[in-house]
Amino acid sequence: MRVKTVAQVAGLAVVVGLLALLVWKLVNQDQKQARRNEPAPNFTLPRLHGNGDLSLASLKGKAVVLNFWASWCAPCRDEVPVLEDAWDRYRKNGVVVLGVDQQDLRGDARAFARKYGVTYPLVHDGPGRVVAIYGLTGVPETFFVGRNGKLVDHVAGQVNAEQLAEGIKAAMRS
Repeated sequence: MRVKTVAQVAGLAVVVGLLALLVWKLVNQDQKQARRNEPAPNFTLPRLHGNGDLSLASLKGKAVVLNFWASWCAPCRDEVPVLEDAWDRYRKNGVVVLGVDQQDLRGDARAFARKYGVTYPLVHDGPGRVVAIYGLTGVPETFFVGRNGKLVDHVAGQVNAEQLAEGIKAAMRS
């Protein structure tokens, strides 16, 4: 009986120790977050439709609306018309709306794009690697990248038409 109690206490001590180590790691980890006036973290991802990859660096010199979304995200569906309108309205002025589908299945993302009539370029980040370098807290999130390649604004959550217009204007000025 005494051996059983000692084993249980030792097991509990190991579990508590591992939990404490996990909490310490989460609190003290180096969490990189993309910040205004710093270069936008570059990435290269496969296009959701068609072949090939697209890199953010290839868009330098253009103002970029970088929208992170997923097919399972309800607010993402609601913001598509606003993003699509911005794409139609500003692309002739050198603005690119780029959708980054993240932590999602390619088939689900393609079905989403078809259903909601998305025509702006889309890339796929299935495992969410880019999420980590931008420090996303959820979806949707939108970053505005100036023509100089630096971040000029950020909207956490669903972007509305006014926020989108202001972010695009700031990105076009940079």
